[in-house]
This record gives sequence, C-alpha cells and structure tokens, in this order.
Amino acid sequence: MLPAGRDDARFDTRFDVVGIGNALVDVIAHADDGFLDEHGLVKGSMTLVETERAVQLYRALGSAVEMSGGSAANTMCGVASFGGRAAYVGKVSDDDLGDVFGHDLRAVGVTFRPGGPADGVPTGRCIIVVTPDAQRTMNTYLGVSSLLCVPDVDEATIAAGQVLYMEGYLFDRDDAKDAFRHAAAVAHASGRRVSLTLSDSFCVDRHRDDFRDLVADEVDLLFGNEAELLSLYETESFDEAIRQLRGHCPMAVVTAGAHGSYVITHDEVLHVPVEPVERVIDTTGAGDLYAAGFLYGLTHGRDLRTCGRLGSIAAAEVISHVGPRPLVELKELV
Repeated sequence: MLPAGRDDARFDTRFDVVGIGNALVDVIAHADDGFLDEHGLVKGSMTLVETERAVQLYRALGSAVEMSGGSAANTMCGVASFGGRAAYVGKVSDDDLGDVFGHDLRAVGVTFRPGGPADGVPTGRCIIVVTPDAQRTMNTYLGVSSLLCVPDVDEATIAAGQVLYMEGYLFDRDDAKDAFRHAAAVAHASGRRVSLTLSDSFCVDRHRDDFRDLVADEVDLLFGNEAELLSLYETESFDEAIRQLRGHCPMAVVTAGAHGSYVITHDEVLHVPVEPVERVIDTTGAGDLYAAGFLYGLTHGRDLRTCGRLGSIAAAEVISHVGPRPLVELKELV
C-alpha cells in the first residue's frame, strides 16, 4: 500500500478523493404543523418511504428548494471547497432530480460518474419539511441510488483517486456490498487507500458483521462517531472499542461531539479539540465535513493532528448555519 500523496506509476492520480454513496436530492420546504398532521408526519423524525409516498409528498409540498445531498456527496463537496480534487460515483435516473444532482456537484468542481439508470425507478430524494420552530422532519426515498451495483463502478475513476471514500448508508443491498468490495479491490490494486464511514449506529446495527469483515479486510481508514464505534464492537467502553479497532484497522478517526475527535493508529491515539463556534444552528453534515477536512489534509501531506484540525474547522463552519454543505470556501478559513 502506498502512502497517501504518492502515485502508483501505473495510474494517473487525477483526484485526491473519490466518494461512493447514495445519490440523493434534498427537497426542502417550509410548512406549518398543519401540513405534518394532514400527511401523517411525525415532527423531527426520519422515515424511509416507498415510491408512491415519495411522489405524493413531493407534489403536496408545492414550492421547495432542491439541492444535491447524500453523506458522501457532502464530503466530496467539502474536499472541493478546500481546493481539493474530488469525484463522486452514485446512481441517479434520467429525470429532473437526477439533473439537479449532477449539476450541483459539477458546479462546485466535483467530477460526477452517475452509473447507469434503472428503468422506472426515480432519482432518490430526501423530502425535508421545516416547521416554524426550526424542526426538520425528513422522509427519505432511496430510489435508484440504492441500486448501485458493480457495473456502475467506474474503475478508471476509482484508480485515479488517492483515497476511496465509501458511505455506509449504501450497504443495505447485496449488490451494493459487491460494488463496495469491487471498488476497494480496484483501489488497492492501484496502490490507493480505502476508507469507510460507518454513517450511523442504526446502520452499524444492521450490518455489524459485514462492517467488521470490511474493516478488517479492506479498510485502511475508518470514520465514525463514538456511538457508531461502540455499536460496531458491541461494548459500552470507549477504551475497549478503541483497543479492538486498533487490532483491525491501520487508522481511524472517531468524532465525539463537543469532546472533539480522536485520530487512532496502531502506535498512538491523538485527541483533537473542537473548533469554537459562536452558536450551533444545525448539526446536519458535521461528520461529513469533518471527513472532508481530514481527507484533504491527508492527501496533501499534512500531519495527522493538522488533518484533524482541518476536519474540526470544516465541521464548525457547517454547524453554524442550516444545511449540510459549507456556505464559504473552506480554503479561505485555513
């Protein structure tokens, strides 16, 4: 395995990071509590919905803001905001929201490899209803994004990235698992690093054994938060989870909210404090942007403590406003 930042002579390194994940469009609308009651929505919840329900809610909203979303896509946009070179592999359909997704990524400088559409399956979307009390009620329709499979993985793009970054949310289907392992194999054959984000503790609960195998066999760099790590190793002790992790993975980054983050290797555990924020507005995307800062630093030769600080700076920016992507160029902050 080559250190990040060095090229394998067989391949051109055109990208710092290549992400794979659920390609979703965030559809954000403001409505009162009456809308929630009328459509049977539980305030503050996140619910997975099927096609008919997604279409019904989408039509009922009327006016809404549409922008590309998805965890790994947020991270790639963060890498680009630092001035890095990012690419994204995800599955959208040939419809209006698919066009929105591709346009938004390309507009911020992220190369998009959309894979092949699936007949009759719309582009995935997260329908977000914001009520006057600032509560966000989400209904997520994964749509075609969850159908990513091996043929959708652009091998040349994977081989051209210093680090492959894979989103755990995508891991629900066997085809997607096969796509992950194929992408990891291509990356390793090209002398690249493979990273995985655990996404959330419920995701870990569903795929614990598969994630453990992936971490032990394929992953060079793991991202997660404290709850996800405890779930992965089925323990209530953070120290015990770190002990097990150090035996499985060469490097990991674990975020712990206001307590900062920890960069973990076989040799050391570094604590990185949070970046001060005057007021926390919306924590959506904090982990995604932390990963962006860390990956940017790693692929540009920074030491691990500096990588963690770049992650903290990016997370601090995104939690200071509504929305999961930076409102200012992150390279201006550092």
